Amino acid sequence: MARAATLRSVCLWNRSHSLLSLWKPANCVAKHRVQLLASIPICLQASCYHCLPVPRAEIHLSAASCAGHNKWSKVKHIKGPKDSAKSQMFAKLSNMLRFAVKEGGSNPEFNSQLANLIEQCRAKNMPKASIEAAIKGAKSKASIYSLYEARGPGGSSLLIEVLTDSNTRTLQQLKSILNKNGGVMSDGARHCFEKKGVVTVNGWDQNGQDIQLERALELAIESGAEDVKQVEDEEDRVLLKFVCDLSSLQEVWERLNAHGLQIVHFGPEFIATTTVQLTEEDLEAAFCLIELINENQDVMKVYDNVNN
Repeated sequence: MARAATLRSVCLWNRSHSLLSLWKPANCVAKHRVQLLASIPICLQASCYHCLPVPRAEIHLSAASCAGHNKWSKVKHIKGPKDSAKSQMFAKLSNMLRFAVKEGGSNPEFNSQLANLIEQCRAKNMPKASIEAAIKGAKSKASIYSLYEARGPGGSSLLIEVLTDSNTRTLQQLKSILNKNGGVMSDGARHCFEKKGVVTVNGWDQNGQDIQLERALELAIESGAEDVKQVEDEEDRVLLKFVCDLSSLQEVWERLNAHGLQIVHFGPEFIATTTVQLTEEDLEAAFCLIELINENQDVMKVYDNVNN
């Protein structure tokens, strides 16, 4: 019993001494391990005092480190790029709103293109104040529409739609991007495209059911469209593009709207009439180039004739 009591007292002493050692300054030698010996008396009589050395538990004398949660890292690598992309998208939509007001007036009831853009802004969660500011600021900030022709990797053709207040600045920026990424400004790319009216709708009906391609073709015939294509947006959601002649764009939009389809966008677009098949290497380079061009704030849309 006496031996057990002595053992407990020694263990308690070891524990308290270990805890006190942890309060030492944190700038000790990193990851330095200390192993001390404790003495346990095996006999309580003064004339027969023998000690048995017992190893204590290891103590790490390294500085206390924080848990692996770095809030700034998350903001920088996740939230930061998302906020930057959203800000860039809102800036482009603002340019488009100003141009639409300049072309057809500030009243959405008499300017279908403006009404369509406002719906797009709302769908992208653009603040109402930003939409109103862009419409009101249309007169104070002039936007010039330009269409640039270029060649990409593998002989692909590119059309770049631009809204800018300085054609010189934007042209120099585009030339720099193209020259550094396997492209070049080049006349003649326009001949690979035809300007058409396009009505883009969500790929599901009023009941939330996917619209099959056969049904989409029936809707195209009923609405007066020439063709329908199935595409995907940035979030991999299915969209349907109804292609028609420019003169019948408004009529096709009204008929599709009457069928209860959710209109995402409508307006003139350039449709490739001749396409090119690229190697895997050229295809990757072309997509990288298009992405870099799209990052320019003055660029509204990039059309290509890559068959992917």
